[in-house]
Amino acid sequence: MSHRPASGLSAVSTALLAMSRHLEVRDVLKTIVVSARELLDAEYAALGVPDDHGGFAQFVVDGISDAQWKAIGPLPRQHGILAAMLHDEKPQRLDDVRQDPRFGGWPSAHPDMSDFLGLPVRDGDETIAALFLANKRCPRPPGSCGFTEEDEELLTILAQHAAIALTNARLYERSRELTIAEERSRLAHELHDAVSQKLFSLRLTAQAAATLVDRDPARAKGELQQVADLAAEAADELRAAVVELRPAALDEDGLVHTLRTHIQVLDRAHTPHVTFRSGPLRALPAAQEEALLRVAQEALHNALRHSGAGRIDVVLDRSGRGAVLRVTDDGAGFDPSAVRRAGRHLGLVSMRHRASGVGGRLRVKSAPGEGATIEMEVPGG
Repeated sequence: MSHRPASGLSAVSTALLAMSRHLEVRDVLKTIVVSARELLDAEYAALGVPDDHGGFAQFVVDGISDAQWKAIGPLPRQHGILAAMLHDEKPQRLDDVRQDPRFGGWPSAHPDMSDFLGLPVRDGDETIAALFLANKRCPRPPGSCGFTEEDEELLTILAQHAAIALTNARLYERSRELTIAEERSRLAHELHDAVSQKLFSLRLTAQAAATLVDRDPARAKGELQQVADLAAEAADELRAAVVELRPAALDEDGLVHTLRTHIQVLDRAHTPHVTFRSGPLRALPAAQEEALLRVAQEALHNALRHSGAGRIDVVLDRSGRGAVLRVTDDGAGFDPSAVRRAGRHLGLVSMRHRASGVGGRLRVKSAPGEGATIEMEVPGG
């Protein structure tokens, strides 16, 4: 490969970094296509992922407007030059694709293409996509300069990294699917063990109340109060399950967005007003972000379930190179030492373990009748 100027090497580096930055398959495909077109200065670029039925499961283009793409019609089939790229390991570099014997014509709305460069994207022995470019930009009319051997070698390097990026994205999506499946299974067990049992008890208590209405109205009234209490507990369990169905997408959305979304759900689902405020934060290690999120969730759960608060405020702010989280409620409060002696930790032990596990510390400020504040501080990276 001939020597490329520094600007060219910088463009290659930018393209490779862009491909490795995304985790969603669709985003990776689009980034590959855009990077290839810009890097080789082509008018058009496309990438097709084959299906098992002679067509393409996904086909991503760049250089064609949405209106043009819609007018072109259905996705192409695996035939002609496209099939050659999927079934032949060698690149296909043509001065004029229209003159190739494998060329089968374009749909009427398809833009005119001449010089052509395409090659397979391979993961080991498997062809996972086909990448091609058309119409090398140059001062002369289209078709008069074409793609070079250097372009071919450069696209080959790009395709090798594209295979890695695409494989990683597929593994990530598969891992996330498995995580979601496991979470659904866990929630199903929790719903069965908690909510289902409460609903069963509620049904029995309602039946008992019905038999007592005529002969013992006072006892029936007590049973109906028990029905109301059980229904409230079941509603709490369901709310908790709904919140858990919203996974904490820290890697994608970050701590602030994830926590804000979580708190918005709680504010809608519960009677107390739950607020969130965040100041400017430095980037934190992933383990510290997860610990802060879990402590916030535990503290919020305790305040909503046990404090009788009318308002709960959550603040996440910068503290030196790290961050500090405060969850404050105006509820009944408690004596932390009495809670420990009684063996009811209200999740405090778990929160302390999470804080210390990431080099942070947890402070609890509360007294009967004075509400409570749970504060966690982490040092940052």
